[in-house]
Formats: sequence, structure tokens, C-alpha cells
Amino acid sequence: MRQFFETYRDEPKLSPLVRVLSWTHNLLIMSRSKRPEEREFYLRLCRRERWGKRELERQLSGALYERTVLSPPKVSPAVREFYPDAATFFKDTYLFDFLQIPSDHTETDLHRALVRNLGRFLTELGRDFCFIGSEYPIQVGGRDFALDLLFLHRGLNCLVALELKVDEFQPEHLGKLEFYLEALDRDIRKPHERPSIGVLLCATRDSEVVEYALSRSVSPALITEYQILLPDKKLLRAKLHEYYQLLDPEGPKTGGKKPAGRRKRGEAG
Repeated sequence: MRQFFETYRDEPKLSPLVRVLSWTHNLLIMSRSKRPEEREFYLRLCRRERWGKRELERQLSGALYERTVLSPPKVSPAVREFYPDAATFFKDTYLFDFLQIPSDHTETDLHRALVRNLGRFLTELGRDFCFIGSEYPIQVGGRDFALDLLFLHRGLNCLVALELKVDEFQPEHLGKLEFYLEALDRDIRKPHERPSIGVLLCATRDSEVVEYALSRSVSPALITEYQILLPDKKLLRAKLHEYYQLLDPEGPKTGGKKPAGRRKRGEAG
């Protein structure tokens, strides 16, 4: 209790958050988060997503905070224009450690495993994602197509098309996704819904290739990664430490300003 008091006594904006979470949740966040902004990040997400103890432990072990700070979602200009708060609802890397599929899995293996574990998949995506269909049928002209996974996002009020790729991202993948988004907006989207968002979920990607592919995309699209194994948290923490050192070499004890954007990251959580 003394540690709890000393941790939060100078953080009045966090008082409403710590009071609505259970003692177990607070202990986990307090003991496993190293920085004030990291604690705020998990407190806000716990409240928004309503994580149970096990899910919170999983996200802490999966270094969600480190991954979010070091790698914000890679989005097209249209996402920033139509959905400026999209980074709050999407991740740069999704962790599918619960699938238990081999490292040399196929696209079909991944697809079936995600549908089979739909509840945990939705938890990893976020609370506002609502599942609509798998291999969702789309007809254009005289041809039939099948979209891997289709969701509705309640917070953004839009359809979210998710395409799976078990290999490295290729620029041509984006063209197919944009075709699906056009079909969704013309034929499936309801009048009160906003433009559809497309998410390419790839096994790997080259950041520079992604940047070039997205820079002139006119569709609201994101290119993300997935992992089926827990990341190396020690390595991510080391990279995060280097990141903060670059932003603020003297550190907070010298009276220097906090790293730019730190407050925003906490609020985005």
C-alpha cells in the first residue's frame, strides 16, 4: 500500500483509473511497468478494453507498450485524413501466440486458426471490433471474390477488411486490398457508415517498401505484421531505453523537458 501511494500520489490524472481497476490489475501494472507513461498506457487500455487478469499478463509479457512506442501503425494518408485517431485502435504488430500453429504455416492454416480462436482473436484486435464473416463473398461484374475476414468497428463506425499474407509484404498486395475496399464501399457499406478501412496482415515487411507503397495510396489502408511467438521483451526494453535517450539525453533528473509526444502516447493507450 505504501508503494502504491508513493507511485500515484503525484499523478492526479490517474486517480480515476486506478480506482476502477481491481487490486490485482493495479499490482500487475505497478510491479511490471518501469515508467509513469507505461503505467498510464496499461491503466487506460485496461479500462477501455476491460481486460481480465490473464489478458493483462499476456499483454505485459508481449511488451505491448514497447511495441506501440517503437513502431506506431503504418497507415496511408487517407487513414490520417479520415481517421486521425486510428492509431488508438490499430496495432503495428499483432501477437497470435495463442494459435499454436507451426512456423511454416500456410495462409489456410492461419485463416482457420484465427476463426477457430475467434474470441481471443477479437480480444487481440480490440473491444470495438465485431466479426461479420470469413471468406466474405464479393461480386464485381460477373466474377466472385472472397475477402479473408470482415469486421465492423463500432468506435470508428466503419467496415474493416482484413487480408492475410503469410509471406513478406509485396506492393501488389495493396492493390488487391484497395479493390476490395472499393467494392465494400460501393455495394456493402450502409449509408450511415464511414469509408471502409483495409488492413494487410503480413508475416514480415520491409519498412521502406511499406512507406513507398502507402505514400500515394488513396484508400484508408494499414500494413501490419503478426507474430505467433512472444517477442524478446529484454531486447525491446533496451531499444526503448535507447529511444528515450535520443529524445532526452540528459534525462528527467536534470530538469530537461520530457520527450516530445510522450503524453500523447499515454493518452492514445
